[in-house]
Amino acid sequence: MQAMPLPLRALAWVACVFAFCVIVFGAFVRLSNAGLSCPDWPTCYGRITWPVKPAAVAKADQAFPNRPVETHKAWREQSHRFLAGTLGMLVLAMACAATYFHKQRFGLVAVAVVLIGIGIPLYMARDYVTSSVVAAIGEALLLAIAIFWRDGGWRRIAVLALAVVCFQALLGMWTVTWLLKPIVVSGHLLGGMATFALLAWIAWRLSMPPVLPHARRRGWFVAVAVGLALLCCQIFLGGWTSSNYAALACGIGGSAFPTCLGQWWPAMDFHQGFILWRGIGVDFQGGILDAASRTAIQMAHRFGALAVFVYLAWLAHGAWRAGLRGYGMALAVLLVGQVLLGIGNVTLGAPLWIAVAHTGGAALLLFALVSLLLRSSVIAASPDQSTREAVRPQPTPERTSMS
Repeated sequence: MQAMPLPLRALAWVACVFAFCVIVFGAFVRLSNAGLSCPDWPTCYGRITWPVKPAAVAKADQAFPNRPVETHKAWREQSHRFLAGTLGMLVLAMACAATYFHKQRFGLVAVAVVLIGIGIPLYMARDYVTSSVVAAIGEALLLAIAIFWRDGGWRRIAVLALAVVCFQALLGMWTVTWLLKPIVVSGHLLGGMATFALLAWIAWRLSMPPVLPHARRRGWFVAVAVGLALLCCQIFLGGWTSSNYAALACGIGGSAFPTCLGQWWPAMDFHQGFILWRGIGVDFQGGILDAASRTAIQMAHRFGALAVFVYLAWLAHGAWRAGLRGYGMALAVLLVGQVLLGIGNVTLGAPLWIAVAHTGGAALLLFALVSLLLRSSVIAASPDQSTREAVRPQPTPERTSMS
């Protein structure tokens, strides 16, 4: 496989690292209870930045009497939006580079981005129906390009990443306007992780070929893919735990782990704990569930953590035996670190730095599995023309016999 030009590879890695930073900062915003510190979107109290001066704060308080200004929190939320917007520009640059020599697809990407962009001022003007329709058409165009571009290779993944990051903007909007609805907050976390995973795939795809022996790749690819699916489910459970304020449902200290509230099987209400949709208009800040429902969520997260730990530990061992010792060691270290952070979270009362690090650890585990998945793929992505030329078999010299 031929390496792609350095600027393109550099852009891919910069976008990947930036996505990780956005995930970590987003966790900091969410876990410091700053998710509703800007009650409108995409502005903050009607401003591009946030109110700071007394006159601006007084005006904002008058305009939003139910959400008085908390400047020490507002800067976090709006700064996160700026960071997310910058990431969107990086992903857009990747998609434009991917489609630049395919004029029809490039034009469709441009039309899709314009439609999604038009949806923002329409939303601000409270024309919600039209805004949703034009944004949905733009998203559909991007998804159609990614799905039907059969020989696109990494290029179709770049377009898919753009579709995901645009949908992330919508989820960010709904996070605010639907008052921290848990399914939206959890989906927003998954969307951020998906963007990070897609960018990691692109960055590795542009930098290296798969290396495992051909005979072993397919079964190993499936095994890693299963691990990736399990991790994604666990990330959702983590987001669900956080967005329902269930991190400390089992108490603090020695009674919180390995038992819960000092019991191996406390009172739990899984039905109420996992109702995904509860209507619009409810303010979910601080949580609305009772103790039994939150305990059920916390315990489900623990059960999932145990299953993921066992499977990924087996996967790390398998990677070591398959000759990918660096990958196996990295996966094992990250896995143990993530478990320790989770235990520290519940026993120490969820200090902010541990809770944020726990989200970052999940992202790093995701990165490790995506890297391993690419290494173990038979064909990491549909090769483009330059790749086909690079791997095309060379003619062997004809044998000559000596008389």
